[in-house]
Amino acid sequence: MTIYDQYDALIFDMDGTILDTEPTHRKAWRQVLARYELAFDEARMMDFNGAPSWRLAQLIVETNQSGHDPYALAAEKTAVKAYHGRRPMAVGTGSQRAMADALLNHLGVRALFSAVVGADDVEHHKPEPETFLRCAALLGVEPTRCVVFEDADFGVQAAKAAGMAVVDVRQL
Repeated sequence: MTIYDQYDALIFDMDGTILDTEPTHRKAWRQVLARYELAFDEARMMDFNGAPSWRLAQLIVETNQSGHDPYALAAEKTAVKAYHGRRPMAVGTGSQRAMADALLNHLGVRALFSAVVGADDVEHHKPEPETFLRCAALLGVEPTRCVVFEDADFGVQAAKAAGMAVVDVRQL
């Protein structure tokens, strides 16, 4: 059980979402590390098969002489996978929907999300709440029962304006 279990739906900004779709966790690690401009030899990751994710994150942090919290990095890596099938999920992005769908399909993760709301689906973009309110409506969930994962000030403002809980992934 995590703190997000109290919500009925999860909504992700596309660029701030960490996706874990490969049988191994390398793809998710690449995405998390790229966000923070951290480097790591993927071949060394095999040495950590079966170990808790935070142990690998700790080595990555040490190797990069970074101040990131290894537990937060590990949690971020698994956020989407943990809730797939347990809670409806949507993407609310400032990109055009066709572009978002194409990117999510290319990454092999489009099926994880029940809805994608793009810039062309709304009149009022972030920091206005319309993107996230439309996500909630498409998921059939009250806005106050949603949590939004965001990595930008406008998105955080939009989620709050929608009456939703928000996780600023920059603070993880």
